[in-house]
Amino acid sequence: MSKLLSALTLMVIAPATLAWAQLSEPNEAGVAMGHLHYQVRDVEANKQFWVDLGGEATSLGPIEIVRFPDALVLLTEGESSGGTEGSIINHVAFRVQSLEGVEASGLEIERLEGFQGIASIFTPEGERIELFDETATNLTFTQDDGFDDPVANRHNESITEPIIAHHIHLYVPEGSEVEAKNWYASMFGGTPGMRWRYNATDLPGINFNFSISEEVLAPTQGRMLDHIGFEVRDLETFTRELEARGVDFDVPYTKGPSGFGSAFLTDPWGTYIELTEGLDGL
Repeated sequence: MSKLLSALTLMVIAPATLAWAQLSEPNEAGVAMGHLHYQVRDVEANKQFWVDLGGEATSLGPIEIVRFPDALVLLTEGESSGGTEGSIINHVAFRVQSLEGVEASGLEIERLEGFQGIASIFTPEGERIELFDETATNLTFTQDDGFDDPVANRHNESITEPIIAHHIHLYVPEGSEVEAKNWYASMFGGTPGMRWRYNATDLPGINFNFSISEEVLAPTQGRMLDHIGFEVRDLETFTRELEARGVDFDVPYTKGPSGFGSAFLTDPWGTYIELTEGLDGL
């Protein structure tokens, strides 16, 4: 068994010893953003990077965890086939109150020329994370006609925390952007709309953006960002409902003695997704 799968197995069976207060309240479908799971060569160096960026470190067995408002960053040791660039997920983005504040913490950023308030920052192993501060003008989210989700309106307001999760940017084949937007909205109860010029779907805690790729991109499994995770209320019922709608699970629903539940699926474009129940209440 790989180190990554071993770690995931331990998460299912480990006793409940931690307390979280970070994840968003789920939507009507019972879904909210959960985690980003990176496999890296140097766990300690990567953990320090995320802590310096504003997260709070903790751990669960062999998994190092850095908590942010609305999302957890999970780190396990392992080799990857590459970063997000070149995979279906091109990058992950966070909002910060101030890019200058990030620089003051000692981190180096690369500002995006011609765009105010946007920068990139790189992990110790070269993974690019996009940052937006309060002066950026392309953060807003416009909901599609017929939708009026007050939670999705958070993108049109100032943030009250130094840093929060903002979006995950997927690159899909030409002609698939609207299909992908509608798939995430349908399967996970998301709110469809536009984030700036991108087709997008909003879930509590995260916004999914969809762009066109003219190249064939790799699936996420095995990359540095191996998978993303959603926290789901009543996960067993939720997985049965997805199966009834034709979703095939790579790893079926499992519930351990601690009460933690987990299941894995892959979206139609190659994004590996873990569904969990219990990360917001261990």
